[in-house]
Amino acid sequence: MSKSGGEFIALNLAVLTISDKRDASNDTSGDYLREAATEAGHQVVDHAVIGDNRYRIRAIVSRWIASEDVQVVIINGGTGFNSQNSTPEALLPLFDREIQGFGELFRMFSYEDIGSASLQSRAVAGMANQTLIFAVPGSTSACQSAWERIINEQLDARTRPCNFVKHLKKL
Repeated sequence: MSKSGGEFIALNLAVLTISDKRDASNDTSGDYLREAATEAGHQVVDHAVIGDNRYRIRAIVSRWIASEDVQVVIINGGTGFNSQNSTPEALLPLFDREIQGFGELFRMFSYEDIGSASLQSRAVAGMANQTLIFAVPGSTSACQSAWERIINEQLDARTRPCNFVKHLKKL
């Protein structure tokens, strides 16, 4: 992908960390995502760290979807194949449209780093009420890979031939 001479558009993001072991004091993945988004020129308008409970995940993400201030939600954690992980199950019913290519592309990049273990990644993305939602694994390296190789470009209106900015709610 390339960037044209168009105008950068700052977006409003919310970051949600799903973990039964982390809290705000040691949320390295959430910290990374918030810092990366801010460095890219976006605003992080809300963030939270919660345990892996599909109904609590849905409640928070639903609030952000309904909000007039949140255009993008990035979730880290709860996407593994372990039976305790429920992020995809929490999100899929909320999506108006799933973005299948995100999970496929993320697993392709993950394969370069972790080999066939990438099969167990259930990274997903979708749109709901003109809000873009990404869910990636909770490791900081997975968050870095997702941000640097996929998400950052897709949140930049200058990325060609396409990006998601024109599909998001207007502030």
